[in-house]
Amino acid sequence: MPAPAVPALPMPVRKGRTVSIWVFGALGFALLALIAYFALFLGTGASAVGLVLAFVPLGIVLFGVHLMDRWEPEPKSMVVFALAWGGVAAVGIALLADLLLTLAVGQRSAFSSAVIQAPIVEETAKGLGVLLAFIIGRRAFDGPVDGVVYGALVGAGFAFTENIQYFGISMINGGAGDLTLTFVLRGLLSPFAHAMFTALTGLAIGLAARRGAGVSGAISTGAMGLLGAMALHAFWNGSSLLGDFVVLYLTTQIPLFIGFIFAIVALRKAESRLTQRRLADYAQAGWFTNEEVVMLATPAGRRAGMRWAAGLRGDRRRLMRTFIKDATALAAVRQRAITGHDAYAAADEQALLLRTRATRAQLLAY
Repeated sequence: MPAPAVPALPMPVRKGRTVSIWVFGALGFALLALIAYFALFLGTGASAVGLVLAFVPLGIVLFGVHLMDRWEPEPKSMVVFALAWGGVAAVGIALLADLLLTLAVGQRSAFSSAVIQAPIVEETAKGLGVLLAFIIGRRAFDGPVDGVVYGALVGAGFAFTENIQYFGISMINGGAGDLTLTFVLRGLLSPFAHAMFTALTGLAIGLAARRGAGVSGAISTGAMGLLGAMALHAFWNGSSLLGDFVVLYLTTQIPLFIGFIFAIVALRKAESRLTQRRLADYAQAGWFTNEEVVMLATPAGRRAGMRWAAGLRGDRRRLMRTFIKDATALAAVRQRAITGHDAYAAADEQALLLRTRATRAQLLAY
């Protein structure tokens, strides 16, 4: 028979890890304005087609984010906020800025719009969302991997709404042929573009978070990442405008994406080493064995732990996932306590220690 469920246990303190309902309310009003914009300028039919197709690249990006963050997932309300900010607020800011610039200086060339205006306006709007995620969910924003996750989520939300517009315009202007081409280029060949740009801003803010910086430190460090995001965005757009797309895609955009993947892998390895060091602190105090630390903190150890749990009576992989996630969260709490910026670290630590102890007992029960 399957192992019994983990009993009700204390949970980490929610303060500093959740988003106010008032924030979502404001985003909701902005969403209504955005819906009205699409209905007015694209029509309901083209908007609906664009909406359906835009879910494809969004799903691809969200799957990538899940793989990156599956052992210490961000709070659900923070994930929704990041996506909503990118898809609603950042797009609204970009549209408003475009309208104001058009009224002030008239129509701009395709080059100036794509290589100058878009990188500056869009990355600033998206970067503001990452900074707000840091401020609102400071206790869920532990380091560079979290920063990349929030940056990618904001970028994914922005790309989702932008794709609705691009797909809808392509269908209106060129029918199924243009729509198919646009979908392939934006939805299949470069779904990670906006996520990758804004991840640079998130990485910089995450580095500030890791050293325990406050809002001013996050702004100053984040500004450096923002400049990098703008430069990468401008280069990406420029490479699409100034030469043969296929050649430039193969020689510049694919290598950039591969470099991004290698950077993520390196960040994950660094995060794993830090998790192992922090859990080793608890091992010295008798809460874990050294073998458990390896199992809970390293990719190979986690895979071995999941295989072992699958062979237990009733298939206890669900319990093992809980054990790994709570232990990973415990390591993050320990790191926040060391940097001294988490007033609730002691309460979180106590709750997570109780949870890991109870889950271990459930795993070993016969």
